Amino acid sequence: MTAPGTASGNDIPARTPRLSRRLRHWLAGAGVTVLAAVLGVSLAVRGGATPACAAPPTGNAVHHAKASFYDAGRSGGNCSFPGPPADRLYVALGASQYSGSAACGSYLEVTGPKGKVRVMVMDQCGGCGPSKIDLSTEAFTKIADRSQGIAPVTYRAVVNPPLDGGLTFRMKGGASTYWFAVQVGNHGNPLRSVEAKGPGGGFRKAARQSDNHWTIEGGIGPGPYSIRVTDVYGRQATATGIRLVTRQLQRSTATLASVPPTPSSPPPAPPSPSATPTPTESVAPTATIEALAGAAAPLDRPRC
Repeated sequence: MTAPGTASGNDIPARTPRLSRRLRHWLAGAGVTVLAAVLGVSLAVRGGATPACAAPPTGNAVHHAKASFYDAGRSGGNCSFPGPPADRLYVALGASQYSGSAACGSYLEVTGPKGKVRVMVMDQCGGCGPSKIDLSTEAFTKIADRSQGIAPVTYRAVVNPPLDGGLTFRMKGGASTYWFAVQVGNHGNPLRSVEAKGPGGGFRKAARQSDNHWTIEGGIGPGPYSIRVTDVYGRQATATGIRLVTRQLQRSTATLASVPPTPSSPPPAPPSPSATPTPTESVAPTATIEALAGAAAPLDRPRC
């Protein structure tokens, strides 16, 4: 005799087949979602896309890694620099830390078995994960014996590194009145944003490209330009008088680092109430420090 509420010939509740179908449908849908996610990751990796949680080294965090070495020759690497730094002390990072060129032009202090070396990020290392870096031959020999090939190291970001001169700008070949494209150099800290404007216009935000150029579609006119640069720590500076001349280095006196007065310099006189600049006013025509922030924590760091 069949008990009430059960299917004929077994003790399974009569509604179970419907629940099972629902469960099968749910599992099928979940499987499709998981498969799509896996395929998306696979395609992103094969396509060389920047990882979702990518970010250059910043702040005081110490990273443990292994370092190898290579010679870039006269190349400026994936950062599209005209060449390596004069001291040839540079480093290539994996995709997550290269972060679509966000690390370009920043500096790391690398410590190995023989000592420390300061290197500039110039390149992306195709075979490097988060725990692997590729140093220039000159940099590697300062922290380890070349015969080792690979050496254990620790490294950290150099916050506000001392630099010679101010920000530099190089308009990309093909830049025109209708397509703005510039490379910013000699900034030290990783950059968060670049904005630019032509005469009579307002600042427009440029888009970072993976080759370390900043572009504005549609252009901003023939120039000369004012270019406002902000680093990941909130330091901001504006350079003016940047010309639409491609592939030539243009130097400015604008700098992201505050310059303390020399001991022989008299203390500055307190400004009169009528002459106090607002935070957005230019104190000097070609070099403006518009905002200073602490260096302990970068802004807009991805949360993973």
